[in-house]
Amino acid sequence: MEGESMEFLVATLHRLVSWGASAAMIFGGIVPYIPQYRDIRRTQNAEGFSTYVCLMLLVANILRILFWFGRHFESPLLWQSIIMIVTMLLMLKLCTEVRVLNDLNMKRRSFTDFDMNFFWQWSRFTDYLQCVLAFTGVTGYITYLSLDSSLYVEALGFLAVFTEAMLGIPQLYRNYQNNSTEGMSIKMVLMWTSGDTFKTAYFVLNQAPFQFTICGLLQVFVDITILLQVYLYSVYPQKPVPHVAHATGAKAL
Repeated sequence: MEGESMEFLVATLHRLVSWGASAAMIFGGIVPYIPQYRDIRRTQNAEGFSTYVCLMLLVANILRILFWFGRHFESPLLWQSIIMIVTMLLMLKLCTEVRVLNDLNMKRRSFTDFDMNFFWQWSRFTDYLQCVLAFTGVTGYITYLSLDSSLYVEALGFLAVFTEAMLGIPQLYRNYQNNSTEGMSIKMVLMWTSGDTFKTAYFVLNQAPFQFTICGLLQVFVDITILLQVYLYSVYPQKPVPHVAHATGAKAL
């Protein structure tokens, strides 16, 4: 009887841990953007947030969902992509409204202008939505025609996670150019590092497709390199650089 009770307790704890890990996987990725969203809304200033982070995350997660149709992976990873897409659209909507409100004289740009000089710098949220739907439609159609090709499916999965893994590269390069990490939120980088480490461990333990694990490790490496820059530039300060109020790299918040 005691043995059965112990087995039941262990099984219950295992389920709770599993559910907790899945919930963290689904919602953990959007946590760093919640204070950013609230700050933009409070200050009515979106200059400190680069909307290109939304672009990269939208592309990465749309491709990941399409990859699921060719090779099913863990359901929490699929839900994570859906939640992240919704989050990035909300961020885009807020940033666009704030930017237009603060610059009433800004020339109106639209997606249907097809002007690459102003790509992803449009004046209305509906233009961003049109672009996302067009990208989804085109890549979805190509994926539908190519689902029988294992090479295409594997390449699609790699491209999805590789795009997400590269989010920290613009910030890394920006720090290198400035010889400083001034204006960059160290707390945010620590959140990226802990989140990416957890995510990579989740990939390994749940035997996710190898693309996820490789690019997860790459993402952790980039995060650690940025933290190393923080240490080096604080211990060995370089030449003075102009003050930067906010980090604006692709992954900067």
